[in-house]
Amino acid sequence: MTMGRQKPERRGKGRPNAENSGVGREALISAARDLLQELPPAHVTVTAVARRANADPALVRYYFGNRENLLFEVAKQIGEEANRPLPDEGDPADLLAEMIRNTFRFTRSAKHMQRLMIEELDCASSPEVREKAREWNRNPLSAYQRIQELDSEGTLNSFDPLFMHLAVIGISDFFASGEPLIKLLVPEDTDMKELERQYEAFVIRLLTEGLARR
Repeated sequence: MTMGRQKPERRGKGRPNAENSGVGREALISAARDLLQELPPAHVTVTAVARRANADPALVRYYFGNRENLLFEVAKQIGEEANRPLPDEGDPADLLAEMIRNTFRFTRSAKHMQRLMIEELDCASSPEVREKAREWNRNPLSAYQRIQELDSEGTLNSFDPLFMHLAVIGISDFFASGEPLIKLLVPEDTDMKELERQYEAFVIRLLTEGLARR
């Protein structure tokens, strides 16, 4: 008796076999994060992410629906890592210094993250994406406000949380986005990692000492 050949299992149209691909949702997010360290957001395409993850581009559509949702998940993950609970105690100058360090860490975690926020998420069609981006950026404002509330002895001059947030973002982000210009201004053998560490320490002194009451 001859057995009939078993028919292969059919899958839905446009639905890749995710289980057998070996590439999951987090691997695609990781690939997108890696690319954002190297490329402007406009160049982080579905094809580029899939190539970096060694996956079929259809997997991006399977897990996220579209490129916008993928970049939203990247921003969400990085934003959750960067945001810290509001402080409930501590020296105001030390807390301010830690906020500045945290912003520098955030910038290092995704070189083109600020550009992603501006160029991509601000123009996102999804109201959820725009609201999430707004929410993440409100957290630092609340933290700066809380630092001033904890300054019962008035050791720091008062400052606008919005202006402080914008200033620290701009100062930290330019070291990453402006690296080609910075390299023109320093010797060719400069250790850029060490220069960044020195720059961060300089910015912390500049702001904490500049706001200290005399």
